[in-house]
Amino acid sequence: MDNLPLIVQCGDRCVSVEFENLISPEVNKKVRSLLDVLDKKQFPWVTDMVPSYRSLLVCYDPNLISKANVDKHLLESWKVTPKIIDGSSRLIEIPTMYGGIRGPDLEFVANYHGVDAETIIATHSEPVYQVYMLGFSPGFPYLGGMPEKIATPRLESPRKQVPAGSVGIANQQTGIYPSISPGGWRLIGQTPLILFDQDREPPAIFAAGDKLKFFSIDEHEFTRISKLVSSGKYYGFTESTKS
Repeated sequence: MDNLPLIVQCGDRCVSVEFENLISPEVNKKVRSLLDVLDKKQFPWVTDMVPSYRSLLVCYDPNLISKANVDKHLLESWKVTPKIIDGSSRLIEIPTMYGGIRGPDLEFVANYHGVDAETIIATHSEPVYQVYMLGFSPGFPYLGGMPEKIATPRLESPRKQVPAGSVGIANQQTGIYPSISPGGWRLIGQTPLILFDQDREPPAIFAAGDKLKFFSIDEHEFTRISKLVSSGKYYGFTESTKS
């Protein structure tokens, strides 16, 4: 077991268990490993847990446990974590129409890097991404694994409204807007999948640790999949071997 994480108080009923100050698969696996152990322990005083790139926010009921004992249980749980998990076996495939009205910033990204739009599409859709965390808005996945060679600065002035399903790039990150919202990421495409539905269980189709793969589709396929999604016949889930 390597160095112990730092536990930082966050208000009167939450603590943040913090690992190295890095965005990396290795650090994120530590976060998910601790989350997995705590999920299995089912401590009655834990009211919520929220994983991020490099930390795990643990909320607790102060009527059931003291802060000192929270720290004690969390550190003891970390010390007995098994070999760090490799993540979910679930692969979620994301059909994406790149460019045009669905990806209005694709040409900018291509020009910024001095290549054609097809090169950006091929580069963006090549990796298998890992969902590090959900944030910003319900169901928004922050993904690890985007090639640095297509990293592009975010917009100088955010859009007031970004369509649901928009796929964007911001610096060295890529993600998908699950609902209509303001946003400053460069939009390169859009998926017809419904990423978040409060009436669905679970509401978000992603969870930390999932794998994700984009693939390019045309307008006809976008319309066809949209109809299947609306009728509950298309979800994008497949199974993949743990990596």
